[in-house]
Amino acid sequence: MLSKRKGKKCVIYIRVSSERQVKGYSLDGQKNYLTQWAEFEGMEVVEIYVEEGRSGKSIEGRNAFQTMLHDIEIGNISIDYIIVFKLSRFGRNAKDILNSLTFIQRFGVNLLCKEDGLDSSSSMGKMMITILGAVAEMERENIIAQSMLGREEKAKQGGWNGGFAPYGYELIDGKLIPKEGEAEIITLIFDKFVNGNMGYSTIAGYLNKQGIERLPAKNSHGRKYTDWDSNQVKRILDNPLYTGRMAYGRRRTEKVDGTENEYRLVNKDEYILTESRSHEPLVDDDTYKKAREKRKATGKKGNPKIGREAVHLLSGILKCPKCGSSMFIDKSIWTDKNGKRKEILYYVCGHSKKSKHGNCTRNSVRADVIEREVLYYTKKLIKNPRFVEDIQSRIGTSIDISEIEKELQYYKKNLEKLERSKNNLSVDIDNIVESDKHAERKRLDMNKRLNKIYDDIYDVEESIIECEAKMDNIQREKLDRDGIYKMLLAFDDIFDTLNEADKRNLIKSMVSKIDVFSAEEAKERKYVLKSITYAFPMDREIVKSLTENEPHVETVVMLSHKKPDSVINVKVEFGEGEGKVPLDNIAKRAEAYKPKERVTYKMIKEYIEAKYGFKVHTAYIAEVKRDLGLPMYDAPNAVEELKQPRKHPTAEKAEAIKDALKHFEVI
Repeated sequence: MLSKRKGKKCVIYIRVSSERQVKGYSLDGQKNYLTQWAEFEGMEVVEIYVEEGRSGKSIEGRNAFQTMLHDIEIGNISIDYIIVFKLSRFGRNAKDILNSLTFIQRFGVNLLCKEDGLDSSSSMGKMMITILGAVAEMERENIIAQSMLGREEKAKQGGWNGGFAPYGYELIDGKLIPKEGEAEIITLIFDKFVNGNMGYSTIAGYLNKQGIERLPAKNSHGRKYTDWDSNQVKRILDNPLYTGRMAYGRRRTEKVDGTENEYRLVNKDEYILTESRSHEPLVDDDTYKKAREKRKATGKKGNPKIGREAVHLLSGILKCPKCGSSMFIDKSIWTDKNGKRKEILYYVCGHSKKSKHGNCTRNSVRADVIEREVLYYTKKLIKNPRFVEDIQSRIGTSIDISEIEKELQYYKKNLEKLERSKNNLSVDIDNIVESDKHAERKRLDMNKRLNKIYDDIYDVEESIIECEAKMDNIQREKLDRDGIYKMLLAFDDIFDTLNEADKRNLIKSMVSKIDVFSAEEAKERKYVLKSITYAFPMDREIVKSLTENEPHVETVVMLSHKKPDSVINVKVEFGEGEGKVPLDNIAKRAEAYKPKERVTYKMIKEYIEAKYGFKVHTAYIAEVKRDLGLPMYDAPNAVEELKQPRKHPTAEKAEAIKDALKHFEVI
């Protein structure tokens, strides 16, 4: 079967996240495996980007990944796909995955995840990438949480949790032992700070003047001795480990609830400190306590934030009731009579007069109200027994492709006959005796027949490719839909476990758009939600059952027609009134669809002869197509088969051929 990706260009992105993997076979293994698969699919690999020993948590620190995106953006590479081993290699953060995917798709590039069987070029594939990205992040956070619990318990028992020994100690048989030449410096620093009335910079300057050089952490490059600075002094004064007790969790960061990429540092007074001493102290408890009190008095420590972007469930999906533009979040802040700060979040029109170049009103909708209504109806739909039954019936449902298979066999047999005729005629041309007085006329006649056979071969091969593409698409569609249906069945269990960013990504994948009533209509009706347009197939009876016990709800099913057998968009409409799209229109639109006509050599020749008054040889057309880099569909090369030198057309004929190709929208 010919792959629909045949002739496409791609790059391969490989990432391993640890030094151990780099030294092993992960890099070469991924590279060889993906390269061979790309060749099997008929794709051309134009570049391989390798990320060695980088974490996949965020994209900022991944240099090769950033280079790849930059090359795509500035046009250094022109490709159709990025191939990765698994989705987790592309990114482990659901937001980064979706943002990166959106970015590359702006330049016509899609993502292929080999092991996950995902292709973002289909709407189903993009949705599954979003969902699996969220699930992968959940699994990752769960692994981290389990690991943290283990490390926390070990710290409580006084055990060393790994890593390099802090300055002043060395690690021997898993235990911290005071290091000669460094332990004394720790004692000196505490003494100068507590009793000598020296500040951080003064202590650092004193150590440097005394010629006391500090060896950097053992994982830094070069292992050069460096001068002391105030930050190094502060870190030593803040470390309770020098009292002989194990500490754990001093520098943790945690995500702020309700945000996408915002973190805060955990208060350093909240760390775990063992009661019993597990190693020899370098300072006594009284000295450390005095140092801490002085540090609190002289140094203010805030909670730095990482990122400022807030996440809201329906931003961009909600549509303005007046102009139809996307709505985004805004807030109203005030102080009540008790002096307490209050705020309410609203979705407002993105083209309101307060925005740049805006010409609409705010048309604000309370975020908590509309989000509650959308989730209510979505969960009501997914919990509907008929919906569940319909989904389960679709999973694993076999699709009858027997007619397509019969059609494919017919074309293949026809192709075999044409190939035999072509070969026999080529032999006859070769066997023409030059002394025969009709030799030239025979040759012309046979060449005309041969050209006709080539046109027929071209048409049949096009039909074969079309049949195989249909079968391939049916199989891919089945796999994509199965995954989505399974996710929908588990939606109610999954949704509440996700963070705010992943909830939004999931809703955005499921919902095409949400319409609301204007403030006046909402006030009259006592509800704001007008319609939700979902992006997955649904049976009409299921949509009707959604309205049970909802007297104000009216429903209608609509098709978004892009191509035959495309995805059905289901619109659940809330409210009253006329103007609904009748189902009869769906059939009319389907009947109106006509596939694009295939362009044959014969059509090109006839066009040129009618417009320019001269004829062109099939070999000339093939040569121009080859020069333009147009696909030949694996058709036999006419120039080679005619056993004559490759024919290069004159400039006039070449321009005529290009004009014909433009006329038929080949170029």
